[in-house]
Amino acid sequence: MRTRGNSSVIFYKLAITPRYKAYSKTNSKHKCALIVDEHKLDNPAWNSLSETHQRHSIAYEAIQFYDPNYCAFGGATDTEIAAKGIEHYSKLVNRFFIIGKKPSLKKFLSLKNNLVCNQMILKTPIETELHENIVALHEKKQQQEVHELVNLVQPGYFRNKTVALGDYFGIYKGNTLVAVCGERMKMNAFTEISAIVTHPNHTRKGYAKQLIKHTTDKVFLENKIPYLHVLESNIHAISLYEKLGFIMRRKISFWEIELTS
Repeated sequence: MRTRGNSSVIFYKLAITPRYKAYSKTNSKHKCALIVDEHKLDNPAWNSLSETHQRHSIAYEAIQFYDPNYCAFGGATDTEIAAKGIEHYSKLVNRFFIIGKKPSLKKFLSLKNNLVCNQMILKTPIETELHENIVALHEKKQQQEVHELVNLVQPGYFRNKTVALGDYFGIYKGNTLVAVCGERMKMNAFTEISAIVTHPNHTRKGYAKQLIKHTTDKVFLENKIPYLHVLESNIHAISLYEKLGFIMRRKISFWEIELTS
């Protein structure tokens, strides 16, 4: 990794296996050169809605939100100016999140929580073998199963159409979906890995590791860089991600906002 001059553009050479060589933008042996602005990750919702997910954007002055049917997240470029836009968005959904700096709110809105997360990034493919049968979850029935499983394990974040933001993958045992992983916020150069959940009756079997490997491989094939957010208190998950090669990039706040009664 090196920077170009005094700019914030960071030049990565991602070491990749022969499996990825055909997708490389260069002819170097087993390497893929990507030029990316890592600082876009400081405002992931805003930049996703300005790039790959532009069609899902509800935009106001200095702030953008996802259509709440897909994801109740927003990001601002100026938290003071954005207050009016936050007020308008609260008429669409009574509970939502702003990622990044602490927002300014109108009197009828309240900050319920500051969920501080570790933002972690993966710069090289995960070196592990895939041995589970991993299924792409494209059918309507499968997507409903994803919605039910994620809300069982992590209630309150996964909306009716969140599964449409990217590709989701799962592991079935018998006819039961027991573990999932997928893509949420997406930029031109970065894809967020999300909804990494396993049914409580099927934990500690390595399913999450298999799914993260499969999903991040797909992201690297697209010449993008995978990243994720995890609560700073979730020590078990952070330990797993570190073992897989994710590195800590920064702390970032998810400000939970509610309408006051």
